[in-house]
Amino acid sequence: MLTTPVEMMLFAIAGWLNEEQRHKIEFLQEQVRVLQELTGDRHLRFTNDQRRRLAAKGTRLGRKVLREIGAIITPDTILRWHRG
Repeated sequence: MLTTPVEMMLFAIAGWLNEEQRHKIEFLQEQVRVLQELTGDRHLRFTNDQRRRLAAKGTRLGRKVLREIGAIITPDTILRWHRG
């Protein structure tokens, strides 16, 4: 099936946006790794507002994605905060 020039343009734009998002995600993952190196094994203390924000974002992603990205907080903790 042949694609029209408009479809090709849309595919090019979608590919560019996907690559840009991938670079942003890689940067954020590296940022998390650096923060983990700086804090070491110290216990992190979050405010209630920070817990709410993390729970809201984490529940949208789900357990599988949180494990894949190596979140600082375990997926179960985020979901428990969301329920609470």
